[in-house]
Parts: sequence; structure tokens; C-alpha cells
Amino acid sequence: MTTVSTRTVHSPPADPVVGAPPAMRLRELVFGAACAAAVRAAARLGVADALGDSPTTAEDLAAAVGVEPQPLRRLLRALSCYGVFVETEDGTFAHTDMSLMLREDDPASLRYIALWCTEPWTWNAWPRLDDAVRSGESVFQDLYGKGFFDYLHQDAHESAHVFNRAMTTSSMQSALEVAELLDLTGVTSVADIGGGQGHVLASLLERHPSVHGTLLDLPDVVAKADPRLRAGGALAERVRIVPGDCREEIPVDADLYIIKNILEWDDLSTRRTLGNILAAARPGARVVVIENLVDDTPSMKFTTAMDLLLLLNVGGAKHTRQSLVDRMTQAGLLVGEVRPVNPYLHAFECSVPV
Repeated sequence: MTTVSTRTVHSPPADPVVGAPPAMRLRELVFGAACAAAVRAAARLGVADALGDSPTTAEDLAAAVGVEPQPLRRLLRALSCYGVFVETEDGTFAHTDMSLMLREDDPASLRYIALWCTEPWTWNAWPRLDDAVRSGESVFQDLYGKGFFDYLHQDAHESAHVFNRAMTTSSMQSALEVAELLDLTGVTSVADIGGGQGHVLASLLERHPSVHGTLLDLPDVVAKADPRLRAGGALAERVRIVPGDCREEIPVDADLYIIKNILEWDDLSTRRTLGNILAAARPGARVVVIENLVDDTPSMKFTTAMDLLLLLNVGGAKHTRQSLVDRMTQAGLLVGEVRPVNPYLHAFECSVPV
């Protein structure tokens, strides 16, 4: 038994099907939707938030979250098979490292990521994967009569909220790692291109008090920028916020440009963005591209799944190391060292030719 923060967590039992026959493993795979749905149900019901430091009965948990005890026991038992919660010898349930991450107050919370990946539209899109593979294009327009982001913001406001929270969570959790990785020796200005709410930029500016920064993203996005960057914020005097679309123009001069998790659209959008960087940047400027990869990474099960979801909803793709290098080289960038940021992200150090 190990202790994380102030909570006691229990180790789940060893997986009994490691090395199981292929037929058993395939049966588990084709029922994978049940596992995803169970995680979603637990997140929406707030089960992890209701479960305290001590093992608790299904009856007490059910009373806390307002559900029926027996179905909740079945849900928890199913999740325990995957190490999300654990059933103890006396039939109570306790936290594991994974179930803690479904709590909203956990520093490493993945609650909104779990909800985002299981939103209602995903259940309609996944069965059309064979159509997307045949055509190489998104199925979203055919399903909903409009593009993915138009649908999200016009017709699915709750899903849009979940998306925003998920992206914020993901960005905040990786921002400090990116700031720790990047050497800003000799850099006086940084531009975060398509930088969302600017968590990476804020972390860099906090770490380097002499550096100034620019955040560029769509108007609706930068309007909700990190409070540290907005007027009155601790970093506001060193920041310029620029509303814009990096696929159209990048009116920013900087020593270092950061592009994180945005080169996963269609190829035309990727080429335009990289071309706009080259048009804006002075010779010798640094460009750091940070992306998930679908090869050469310990997170391939996650990144390849996200790759297929991108195909379904926007016709985009995650990159292999080589495909990203090829696109950056074709745009005119000089590609140097590639380093892992964490198990999910790699940073490609590039420069504009002199």
C-alpha cells in the first residue's frame, strides 16, 4: 500500500488475464466500449469525489451520489477489473492511483479528459470508422450536417464546455514540463502560436523574468487567456495577446516560436501554418514544435486512438516522427534535436535558415 498526497490508495490485484488466450483478449477488446462507458459514468456521477480516504461500501457511496446501490456495485466491480478503484476483501471499495485521477480536485486529474473522449457524439462517430478508412475523410459532416467545431459551439454547448476544460487541464499539466525542458538562453521574446489560453507561455515567463511573450490564437480563445496574462495579471506587462488564425497569418516577430499540438489538421492547414511561421520569423529564429507521436513513444495506445478520433471528427491525423520532420523540412525549417517532454509529447527543435 502506498500513500499519494494525504490519501491512502490501494494497489489493484494482478491482472489475471495477462498471457490469457487470444480469444479471451479479443473478447475483452470488443467490449472496450463498456470500460470507456463505465469510466464516463463514474466521472459524471462523481463517485471518485465521494469516495474518501477509507474503503467504503457501495451502499454508502450510492447514498452519497444519489444512485441505487446494486447497479453502483456492478459499475465499481467492472472498473476494478481495470485498476480504476479496487474491491477489498470485505467487499468495500477504495481508491487506486487511477481512480484518484477521476477526482476534480486531484492535481493530476483526468476527469475532463475522460469525459471529453466519451462525449455523446463519439458514440455516433466510432461505428463509422470503416467509412472514414475507405474515404480518408471525416464522417462528421455526414453525421451532423456541419463541421465538428461548428457543431460543438452551435449545437453541443455542454460538450464544448467539456472540451474547453479538457484542453485546459491537459495544457496546464504539460506547461511546467515544457518550461522546464526549454533552454531560453539568449532568448528575449517568445511567441506561443495557437497557444490556447497561454499556460505554456505563462510558465515560461514565470521561469524567465527577463523574457517577453506573445500569445496568438482565435479571438474567442484568447479572450479567456490565463489570468496571469490578462490585464491586471502578474505577467501582463510582459505579454502581448494577438487574436488571429495561424493558418491565415502570424504577425509576430520573436526569437522563439512555440507550436504545440496544433499540426494535426489536414495537410493544407499544416502547410499554411508552417509557411506563415517562415514568413514571419527572422533568419536564425528558433521554432519548437511539440506534438504527440504515433510511433517511438510509450503512449502509443493512447496516441493511435486519438489519431483515429481525429480522422473521424476533423479529418486530421497525429504524426509519426518522420512525417512531422518531412512537413517541417518541406516548409523550409532546419530540424535539429528531438526530445521527449513526457511520455505523451515530443519537442522538435528547429530553426529558420540564415
